[in-house]
Amino acid sequence: MATDDVSMDDKVKRTRDLLSSFYSQDASQTSVTANTTSRFATLDTINTTSFDADQYMNLLVHKSNLEGLLQRHVEMAAEIKNLDTDLQMLVYENYNKFISATDTIKRMKNNIVGMEVNMEQLLDKIMSVQSRSDGVNTLLFEKREHIEKLHRTRNLLRKVQFIYDLPTTLQKCIKSEAYSDAVRWYTGAMPIFKAYGDSSFQDCKKASEEVMSVIISKLEDKVSSDSESIQARAEAVMLLKQLDFPVENLKSKLLEKLEQFLEELDLSRDTSVDSANPHESTNEGIESDSIPPRPEVPTREFVEAVHAYHVIFPDSELHLVKLMHDLTTRHFEVAKQQIQEQISSAKLSNRLRFIWTDVLLIDEVLPEAGLQDFAFEAARVAVKQYVTSLFSHLLHEISDTLLQIQKDGVGEEYPLRAALEASKNALIQGSTKVLSDIRYLLDEDLGLILKLRDMVISWVQEGFHTFFKQLNDQLLLLSGKNVPTDKVPSGLVLVIAQLSVFIERDAISRIIEEIGSSLLGGSYEYGSPAFVPAEIRHTFRSASEKFLQRYISMRTQRISILLRKRLTTPNWIKHKEPREVHMFVDLFLQELGVVGSEVKQILPQGLTRRHSRTESNGSTSSSRSTTLRDNRSNTNRARSQLLETHLAKLFKQKMEIFTKVEQTQESVVMTIVKLCLKSLQELVRLHTFNRSGFQQIQLDMQYLRITLKDSTEDEAAIEFLLDEVIVAAAERCVDPSPLEPAILDRLVQAKLAKTMDQEPVVS
Repeated sequence: MATDDVSMDDKVKRTRDLLSSFYSQDASQTSVTANTTSRFATLDTINTTSFDADQYMNLLVHKSNLEGLLQRHVEMAAEIKNLDTDLQMLVYENYNKFISATDTIKRMKNNIVGMEVNMEQLLDKIMSVQSRSDGVNTLLFEKREHIEKLHRTRNLLRKVQFIYDLPTTLQKCIKSEAYSDAVRWYTGAMPIFKAYGDSSFQDCKKASEEVMSVIISKLEDKVSSDSESIQARAEAVMLLKQLDFPVENLKSKLLEKLEQFLEELDLSRDTSVDSANPHESTNEGIESDSIPPRPEVPTREFVEAVHAYHVIFPDSELHLVKLMHDLTTRHFEVAKQQIQEQISSAKLSNRLRFIWTDVLLIDEVLPEAGLQDFAFEAARVAVKQYVTSLFSHLLHEISDTLLQIQKDGVGEEYPLRAALEASKNALIQGSTKVLSDIRYLLDEDLGLILKLRDMVISWVQEGFHTFFKQLNDQLLLLSGKNVPTDKVPSGLVLVIAQLSVFIERDAISRIIEEIGSSLLGGSYEYGSPAFVPAEIRHTFRSASEKFLQRYISMRTQRISILLRKRLTTPNWIKHKEPREVHMFVDLFLQELGVVGSEVKQILPQGLTRRHSRTESNGSTSSSRSTTLRDNRSNTNRARSQLLETHLAKLFKQKMEIFTKVEQTQESVVMTIVKLCLKSLQELVRLHTFNRSGFQQIQLDMQYLRITLKDSTEDEAAIEFLLDEVIVAAAERCVDPSPLEPAILDRLVQAKLAKTMDQEPVVS
């Protein structure tokens, strides 16, 4: 296979060399190849034009043996035969070309035979024409020179006549307002005036200058005139520049005029197309707002003036950019002022559309101002202020609703319930309105709003988070955080407590759903850092407990003042024998009735869990009663029996008096009663009683035992605290002899009957 490849390569090389020799290859290149071959002789030189047969044979004999020579002989014979065949084929292939070339040469020779005669005739004719043309030129030379001289004289006379007629021509230009022609002709005559204006054409120059001063004045008026078109005013400035008029002064005057125009521009007028409520019909609102009408632009004239100024003075970009920024700033200052006045979302949308129309209009005539980015930043501040104002207004609405609760409004029917429902509605409806306004704003097909959409949604979530924190602070202030309790209606505090419960349990969830459906197009993402519902719920859960405790504290302090007055007013050492239940008990029950009325309006009912006294407590109470009855005759024995009572208290069944307050009617009333009775016990311990004073305390507590029995949740705790009051009075009594059961029962029944008779009158 290797031998076949070598033979094919050799055949190709030989064919190439044969063709090269046939087409007469460059001799210089052949000589170079021959010299190179002679110096580096090899067996391959047989294929070159500088082949040396003797040298080749010597080299072949030297390198090959007899068998190799025989093989080479056979190969060369075959190659010679192949070369003969290739040469014969090459001649056959080019034979037609040779014949075609021969025929072409014959035709060319036949066509050129008569051409020399025709060329000689043409040359003779050309020489004849040239001689006649030279004769004509010679005859007309003098006349031509004379005519050219006359023509130059005529042109000079025309120029002189033009100079003399220039003042009149300029006057005609003034009448026809052809100021461009006047300036062109005057500037054309200026070289002559500069050269001969002080001698030959002095009068013409003076008259022309007077007329041109009028033209300059008219051009100045034209530049300052607002009725002229931009092109006419720009052309006037260019003409003034051609006259070397100092246009910088004119430039300053026009700029001052633009600034004054901007100051007098009224941007505060209402830009809304339709002042109707945009939320009356959602479908109709969407259809009408899909292609909003283009509002009338009061600044269009100002923008056109700026455009004209820019065309007239192209190097005034910096001043114009400042004017455009001032215009946009004024636009957004008006928007911010309207936002402070609680502008609606529809009006804000119209205001932003109004501003954006001006921005696009300015951007067309002065793109160097980059006003879109400037307007976007200003719009970001304005829209954020609008979102903040919505939440601020919502906070004020809720506060105003709560402040409607008057301190003496308890006598009205269900005032607290109405106030609570009103505050709930203000919160839910106000939050819904905030989201509805934001949704209306975001649905507007406006470039500014589209760029701010994600930011606005984030601001709304952040706004709700901040709003609830501020609402919590506001509720703390309304509840009298740093104010004496007598300055704040207790019912208001109870309403605030229940409102906090509503926010924690219901309002947060509803607002989250509304945010998801209105702004996010689906469910709310709880991973958003702007609004953390769990944190808000925890805040209001804690706040509701604090407000409820404050309500209990306020009511307890009010009753405690009554109890303190009751115990500090009489002289208990000289107290008379009790004949009826004291009036303070009625006042005490009346205060509890007010508490019950308030909690009945606001708080839900809890599960009925009435606790009766256990046997151990009963036995303790029974032993106390027996002990007190047995001590009538002997004071010392009574005092020793009190010591036994204290010891019995150490071994009696433990009772949990104060438990966690729940958001129910029974729990709140029960807690207040317990605290009041505990306060009464402590007040009793501060005084010393005689027997009658002790019996008065016993009578009052017995009446309370009966009246509080059906109105309290924990009967056992109430009886325990009432017993504690009696025991405390007995401990501070010089003669703790109780009333006879019959007398005690008769006095209590009399008071109950008297109370039953007075109820219709009170009602």
